Amino acid sequence: MVMQDGGAVDVRPDPDPGRAAQEHSGGYLAAGLCLAVCGGALAAWTVYDTVQRGAGAGDFVESLFNPGAFSATQVVGPGEWAFAAALLVVAVLLLAQRRVARTAALLCGFVLLAAALREGVGLLDAAYRAQYDADPRGGWALATHGLGLVTALVVPAALLPATERRGPRARPGPDARSGLAPGGWWRRPSRICGVLFLVLGVARLAWTVWDLTSGRLDTARYLRGVVDAAVPGDLRLAATAGFTTVGTVIALLLLGVLAFRGRRDVRGALLVCAAVQLYLTVRGVVWLTVSGFFNHAFDTVTGALSMALTAYALAATTSVVVLATGRVWGAYGGVRAEAFRAAPDGRYGER
Repeated sequence: MVMQDGGAVDVRPDPDPGRAAQEHSGGYLAAGLCLAVCGGALAAWTVYDTVQRGAGAGDFVESLFNPGAFSATQVVGPGEWAFAAALLVVAVLLLAQRRVARTAALLCGFVLLAAALREGVGLLDAAYRAQYDADPRGGWALATHGLGLVTALVVPAALLPATERRGPRARPGPDARSGLAPGGWWRRPSRICGVLFLVLGVARLAWTVWDLTSGRLDTARYLRGVVDAAVPGDLRLAATAGFTTVGTVIALLLLGVLAFRGRRDVRGALLVCAAVQLYLTVRGVVWLTVSGFFNHAFDTVTGALSMALTAYALAATTSVVVLATGRVWGAYGGVRAEAFRAAPDGRYGER
């Protein structure tokens, strides 16, 4: 407390600026519980799938990064493994009331909503509905989709209103030594992340369009599979390549625009998206190594372009993960001077 113009002004720093406001704790708790249950369901399907294939723990660990480890059809795939891990991590952060988890949870919720709507379109097909009756796993699969829909509805309802309304005390002026306003530390890394995501999104969009127009893929079937779960012809929880690719491109472009505009609250969504894409890219690189693709990668223009896109995706997603975590450690293990300059206005507080 200090005196200013005869009045008392509270200048004490926020005890934990990275924690959600007390009035939003209920929304964070509800969203966290839903994401935890949904992530646990996907994890349970992963265990079931592994046991059904007769694989052990070591085999599953190998298949995490080696796509050639098993040839059997999987109920869930690597995309679902990564998404389950993301759901559980975000759920823990929500239950811990961390503000950075808000946009990460909203991203997960919108992915679940898209998957649920796609499944709903598929259920309009009588033959697809019949598979739920014929398959002994049909009831559990339908329940999992229903859980995803409930989660997709609860998360936005709970977290969209949970915006931080800062008062005068939480809105200090520019730091005298750094000259940056609160949150100014994120502006430059945010724009870098935005550019990296936008370039990656445009590159993947161009590659997909080229695949569709070159005759390598059935365009009508591919596009229909994006919005209709009945197109693959079998009952499974694993998303099709079309749904995953189109969803990834949309997420990269949307998050890229928001990050380029310097939106501080998009950091959690950037981190989740980049981490999932980094895992899938690393897994793809392992497959290229195991399959011997590297030996002939530059024999054709297509191979060279594919290698260039893979290399850029690996570098871009790694960079975004590092930038979005907001690490403040110096080269020799000490805290960088910027962290001390940022401490008075809490610019490194949102964790």
